[in-house]
Amino acid sequence: MGVFSYKAKTATGAQVAGTMEADNEKVLAAKLKAQKLSLISAVAEKKKKLAGRGGKVTVKDLSVFARQFATMISAGVPVLQSLNIIYDQVESRKLKECVGKIRDDISQGQTLSDALGKHPDIFSSLFVNMVKAGETGGILDGILQRLSTYLEKEDGLKRKVKSAMTYPVMVLSVAIGVTVFLMVAVIPTFKSTFDSFGKELPAPTLAVIAISEFLQAFFRPPQIFIEAAIIGGGVYAIKRYLKTRAGLLMWHSIQLKAPMFGILVKKVAVAKFARTLGTLIKSGVAILEALEITAKTSGNLVVEEAIFKARAAIREGENITGPLKEAGIFPPMIIQMVSVGEETGTIDDMLIRCADFYDDEVDTAVGGLTSMLEPLIMAFLGIVIGGIVVAMFMPMFSMSDAVG
Repeated sequence: MGVFSYKAKTATGAQVAGTMEADNEKVLAAKLKAQKLSLISAVAEKKKKLAGRGGKVTVKDLSVFARQFATMISAGVPVLQSLNIIYDQVESRKLKECVGKIRDDISQGQTLSDALGKHPDIFSSLFVNMVKAGETGGILDGILQRLSTYLEKEDGLKRKVKSAMTYPVMVLSVAIGVTVFLMVAVIPTFKSTFDSFGKELPAPTLAVIAISEFLQAFFRPPQIFIEAAIIGGGVYAIKRYLKTRAGLLMWHSIQLKAPMFGILVKKVAVAKFARTLGTLIKSGVAILEALEITAKTSGNLVVEEAIFKARAAIREGENITGPLKEAGIFPPMIIQMVSVGEETGTIDDMLIRCADFYDDEVDTAVGGLTSMLEPLIMAFLGIVIGGIVVAMFMPMFSMSDAVG
């Protein structure tokens, strides 16, 4: 398949230019005709590597894609021409390639949702099903706008959690690095001085020296290579186990029950559940299908199992409130709002309101967690570093007392 630079004209006679992949000029003309364009001239080019940054498609890329697409559809631009315009503007190389393939599939008669469904690594089942609902109901522009808003809020939620974790991790890493440096490089010089005193050392000093000797032996070749291999093997085994369903279920359960962090994880999971399910139902996706998509995109197996139980109960004719309550994950507010939504037929609005509320709750939890961790980390640093310093000076105090 080659790349052609072409000139074409629209139905109104306006000339447009661009590039497109095609087997030959005849195929190119057919593709352009599907976009309501008439080919004027075409020049074959060597297939170039697509310009753009990186190969990863971020949530932000998808959000911008959905927003641009929605704007053009609402302005009356046909789907194919919209994709043609987006193709030239996309920054991600991988997404650009994907948009090109989607455009070709649509020009051959496929629906937009079917074309998107061929790329599950980029477009999730939530994205595809919402687009399908939009095509069926003739409200594609509104659905794409809703998708863009959903993706922006999801991305914002992830950023909040990452920002909360970044500071403590960095400070702890520096603290551990400083402690190891003191133990390996500084304490040995004190030990040689203490040996020359010829007196029995205090217990805290002996403990610090013992830890220092252990760390020196740990970081000394060839032991360090053996230890690195053992640690690497252990990490690999844990990673393999966590890829199994049992391991992942155990890890996700620990996350939800973890001190301090568990509350934040639970609020994030609840906010995501409410926003995903509310957005899908509001977009016209059937409740059973919406629950299945919400479960698979929840990011937590404990939450996923709870949602699938609710789905099974609805299939048997029950309401959604009971199974959600039995799961023990969802707070009373969600249960009550869902119950009211079921009775009034406004479950989508209720869920989205809950999602907005829990987004604010995540903000509050992140702020509280950060303000709580800062003094704890500083106290940890003070105790560890201060303890090492005091332990090293205790023999000197005893020697000065003896001299006095």
